[in-house]
Amino acid sequence: MDEVTGAQLIAESLKAQKVEYMFGIVGVPVIEVAMAAQAAGIKYVGMRNEQAAAYAASAVGYLTGRPGSCLVVSGPGLVHALGGMANANMNCWPVVVIGGSADQNQETAGAFQEFPQVEACRLYSKFSARPSSLEIIPSVIEKAVRTSMYGRPGACYVDIAGDMVNAKVDRSKVRVVSCCPSPPVSLAHHDAITEAISVLKAAERPLVIIGKGAAYGRAETGLRELVEMVGLPFLPTPMGKGVLPDNHPNCVAAARSRALLQADVVLLLGARLNWILHFGLHPRFDPNVKIIQVDLCAEEMGNNVRPAVALLGDINAIVIQLLEVVQKDGWKYPSNTKWWSTLKDKIAANAVISKTLALQPTVPMNYYTVFHHVSQLLPDDCIIVSEGANTMDIGRTMLNNYFPRHRLDAGTFGTMGVGLGFAIAAATVVRSERSDQRIVCVEGDSAFGFSGMEVETMCRYNLPVVIIVVNNNGIYSGVDLETWKEMEKMGDLTSVAPPVTLLPEARYDEVMTAFGGRGFLVRTVEELRRALQLSLGDWERPSLLNVLIDPSSDRKQQEFPWLTRANL
Repeated sequence: MDEVTGAQLIAESLKAQKVEYMFGIVGVPVIEVAMAAQAAGIKYVGMRNEQAAAYAASAVGYLTGRPGSCLVVSGPGLVHALGGMANANMNCWPVVVIGGSADQNQETAGAFQEFPQVEACRLYSKFSARPSSLEIIPSVIEKAVRTSMYGRPGACYVDIAGDMVNAKVDRSKVRVVSCCPSPPVSLAHHDAITEAISVLKAAERPLVIIGKGAAYGRAETGLRELVEMVGLPFLPTPMGKGVLPDNHPNCVAAARSRALLQADVVLLLGARLNWILHFGLHPRFDPNVKIIQVDLCAEEMGNNVRPAVALLGDINAIVIQLLEVVQKDGWKYPSNTKWWSTLKDKIAANAVISKTLALQPTVPMNYYTVFHHVSQLLPDDCIIVSEGANTMDIGRTMLNNYFPRHRLDAGTFGTMGVGLGFAIAAATVVRSERSDQRIVCVEGDSAFGFSGMEVETMCRYNLPVVIIVVNNNGIYSGVDLETWKEMEKMGDLTSVAPPVTLLPEARYDEVMTAFGGRGFLVRTVEELRRALQLSLGDWERPSLLNVLIDPSSDRKQQEFPWLTRANL
């Protein structure tokens, strides 16, 4: 009799569904699941926090199109992973979370770490279930993987009772399930495509907005051909950067506010009219703007602004449909319009302002100086992970992406703490694919604190991630060391220190060196360039640059302030 354990069935089922990566923290009752996953050929990365593990697994889903898996223990372990599940759902990234739970015969008895896990996960996932027997584990795993990818991607949860992990069943009784294929591709209705082209042709000030849905949908080839053939200006959302290169002549990211405000027709590709795009409403948009909305989720159509044309289906397929129509009739938007002149003038004006800030010779440096020199040294094909407030927002405008799915950031949920988990995921995938891409993780000092212990994970697995902590001693802004010392004399810091402040000149670089990585304390341009060059040349271990900047450094004056209800 050929017997198999529950742990083996979970691992083999994941592998059969082409789930290649698992991130987690082991303990009772899931240790054997991680061991079985390795035996099945799944790469297991042990993390230091379940939240970071869930972030990493979801990033794999975005980067590869196939969900990563996250393995957690019961109760608190699962609760910690809920943040990553919620983030995956908001970003529309596929991930499968496997959680151990109390033994079946101890339910409601106050078992160790007992918690209503299946019920709790329903708020944060597309699918949440516990297999009722060992025999159906492959079926439940297949449904979780398939559901995570089909329709709007997201998180799925599979609960495994503790006594099922080591229980055995005859393999002949197990229902064998084949690998679910990639999601089926749906096309927009032909009449809607024709109408969309008519609306675009009538536009005086057209704009293409490229969202991360276009990146996830692998629409880059057709989209580039469409933009270049028709001659349309485009604006990427933060994680839409790189679908078309940021240095493309049609990219108007440097005139973002002007483009959004004055466009009369917007072709919205895989982006939602949420807070990132100011809900598509006045005063950030023309109140009479016509939206051509392209999305794979019918429920998304008309959120906040009713579209002039709704194109429902696979983004890449719809881009090809649009391309086929314009190829036949030869339509091209003129390059000598007033609209193009307006956008180019604004791009040039903003470039002058940013360059002036970047070339300021002061010490401590400001954000623009740091990013100016970092941008000159980064390889074009590096994957940039970014989080923080000003660090992420300014970095988005100054650190270019030239390839799709090469930027990972706080995303739709605006989640701080994702950075190191995302970087570990990207480095793991790159290593598995035997690529020579660099992973560069640009963190604000506050953002780094959420998951800073994951530098040990990087060192343990020899992942050559380069972390740049842009350290301004606080959340949004901090104080310098002298001011901090004066505040200490004023009394109890819990009553005196501003809530946004962090410890001035904290030695985050020494956190990295403590685990065997390379750490650099950076104060000047020369130190920055030297440390970054050394780090990019080291493929054996991770590095961390602790870049001390002016605590009062801020963004350049914004035409429309970005989320500044709290004017600190």
